[in-house]
Amino acid sequence: MTKRLLIFCLAFFIYPCCLFSQVRSLSELFPAISAKQKESAFSSVGYLFYGMRAESLTLNPQTPGNTKISKFSLGPNPGVFVEALKIIPRQNTALLSIYNALGRIKDLKGRTYYLSTSKKNLPLFTDATRIESPQNIKAFLPDPPPADNIPHMETAHVRLTDVNFGNCYFEINLTSSNQGILYKINNSRNVTYGPFPVMREKTFVALLYIEQVKEGLAVYCLAGAELTDFVAKHVDIGSALTKRMEVFIGWLLDGLY
Repeated sequence: MTKRLLIFCLAFFIYPCCLFSQVRSLSELFPAISAKQKESAFSSVGYLFYGMRAESLTLNPQTPGNTKISKFSLGPNPGVFVEALKIIPRQNTALLSIYNALGRIKDLKGRTYYLSTSKKNLPLFTDATRIESPQNIKAFLPDPPPADNIPHMETAHVRLTDVNFGNCYFEINLTSSNQGILYKINNSRNVTYGPFPVMREKTFVALLYIEQVKEGLAVYCLAGAELTDFVAKHVDIGSALTKRMEVFIGWLLDGLY
């Protein structure tokens, strides 16, 4: 009886500590983060940065295993890129809850962004749905019911009807580890702005990585695109990407509550 009681006490006190030790600090996930960047990440808008070359990445997250992120994650020649980091003061968020929240593609419909020129909140996506494949874009699929476990890898295809770019088609690839979830998003068809081509097929890449750290829930976004010369000169793609990343972060957070 004494031996069993000892084993129980060890399990009760040591096992939770082992679980907690698996949760990294923000500085372990982002070793290069500065005090100013960290302050911004905890603000209501989060940390945002965009530039013209991926070599200028400022945060360089140390993500584990098959969720590794680097400047090469955006492809060989991103013409513009955006980094974003937001820390939500929320503890013990299960990865499964995050996975299920991001499975609700339909909830992207009607989400708004702020347009400074008119000082109004306008819908960014007038429709959002899963589709069977880029070759069968008219076969709409429902969002799946909440899952009981997270797959190590998964692929989905979606159509987002963007207020500026019309119907946009994306392939979403998920990879997961015991610490976080990474979503990689590519445009599976050309993106146009009216009659003008904006991005050719597979030239837009967005990465969304989520991990519970000791300070809260870390939501990191990185997006890059190769642009035509016309678009680079006439469209503020950095601002456009930033707005869309803010919408995606809001969508995730609302899905958790």
